[in-house]
Amino acid sequence: MKNERLQTILIALVMALAVIAHVLPAPRTIDDAFITFRYSRNIVEGQGFVYNPGVHTLGTTTPLYTLLMAAISAVTGGQDFPWYALSVNALADACTAALLLLLGRRLTGNLWIGALLGALWAISPTSVTFAVGGMETSVNILWLMAAFYCWVTDRPLWMGVFIGLAFLTRVDTVIFTGPLLLYQLGERWLTARDQKWLARLPWRTWLAAVVVTLPWLIFAWAYFGSPVPNSIAAKSVAYVLEPGSAFVELFRAYIVPFSEFQLLGSLGIMVLTAVYAALLIIGMIYIVKNQPRFLPLALYPWLYMLVFSLANPLIFRWYKTPPLPALMLTLVAGVWAIVQSVQKARPTWPVAQIVVAVLAVFWGATSLSGWQLHPDHEPDRPAPELAWHQIELYYEQIGRQLRETYAVTADTPVASADIGAIGYFSGARIIDTVGLVTPELSQYYPVDPALVVDGQNYAIPPRLIYETQPEYLVTMEAFVRHGLAQEPQFQQEYRLLEEIPTDFYGTGMQLYAR
Repeated sequence: MKNERLQTILIALVMALAVIAHVLPAPRTIDDAFITFRYSRNIVEGQGFVYNPGVHTLGTTTPLYTLLMAAISAVTGGQDFPWYALSVNALADACTAALLLLLGRRLTGNLWIGALLGALWAISPTSVTFAVGGMETSVNILWLMAAFYCWVTDRPLWMGVFIGLAFLTRVDTVIFTGPLLLYQLGERWLTARDQKWLARLPWRTWLAAVVVTLPWLIFAWAYFGSPVPNSIAAKSVAYVLEPGSAFVELFRAYIVPFSEFQLLGSLGIMVLTAVYAALLIIGMIYIVKNQPRFLPLALYPWLYMLVFSLANPLIFRWYKTPPLPALMLTLVAGVWAIVQSVQKARPTWPVAQIVVAVLAVFWGATSLSGWQLHPDHEPDRPAPELAWHQIELYYEQIGRQLRETYAVTADTPVASADIGAIGYFSGARIIDTVGLVTPELSQYYPVDPALVVDGQNYAIPPRLIYETQPEYLVTMEAFVRHGLAQEPQFQQEYRLLEEIPTDFYGTGMQLYAR
């Protein structure tokens, strides 16, 4: 009873810590989140589930999150989507922190290890960054952890519900839920050999998942023509990437799950990588021997890396986050296996207490080192260094200028490669040069690699602009340097109205008028 009371107190504390850490930075919205917000706003305003009114294209990768933002807007009567998203994400990450506490305790038998994991997730620069960034990442991870918790605690019906919710939040959650369902089927089939074949199937989980997802699938087929987000296909052809680039990006994320780089530097990370590799192997062995139901979770980061490495898409920052809780738990399993070995050899030593304290100090310090007290751009509130959104602030500035200074309307065609903040703040009809919400524009890709500036992965195809004839073009200088900016036709048809100097994606953000 005493331990259960202590567990309840610790759950409340890590959840409170998570909420405080996530609300403290205020919204620092990422461009892709504004795409979702524009869909949500159009739903609330009666335009339908569309980005550009009248065009039924599923350009957001997160239909459930889109509908959730729309529902909050409808209930509150407001449209402060960045704060709606932050509030939902803070609550989601608080619940994930609680689940990590419970899973950590179940994995090791030690409540303080669980509390440490929950607290580390609460202040994790990665989890906080995409929560304040307005992305669906926090909710996505919550559904995955909730489904897994229901699996290890024998709640098959709720497991199916959370698997369905995860699929509706992001389709790539099948990388985790697919193997989890297969593992569940295998275990059920082997342990119920004396029953009829129907009783050996986990039909309650399957039925719950189908009930949750089927209404959306029917609607999406009827409304969009497919439940698969168009952005997946568009991104696969629009960006110019080196072979293996996805693997490299994920590997870099995997070796610093607690933001160790800021504190340790390159040399320290080289040493730590070897240590973590050994701990992950030991942790996997520990799980197989002691907690085999944790195996699908332990395998998830490597399946995730394999799938994305083979597909080799452009890895956006938030793609690196979903596998981190699984990595954290596997690392802890490796540490705990060593603790148990030492404890057997030295039963009088307080090994567990010392290890938990050392991990708390080390991982707590590395996590906090990823924060800044005074970021170099607004708002001036403590925030993770990763939560950089200067480009979105510039896009917001240009978007507002388009609406307030140049009087664009919902019928004015405005072209841009990054359509989130520009589309949200200008309210214009967006010609999406990447093709996320305009699938017909994918015909202009792949682009000639000669148009892509060294160190970049994208360039706007000149023919796309000539044939769509937008009234305004918003672009980063690097996207047009070797293409449109060099062509006499573009120089004759368009003039530069505004330019904000930058040291990223070229020399500036540019606004052209036709």
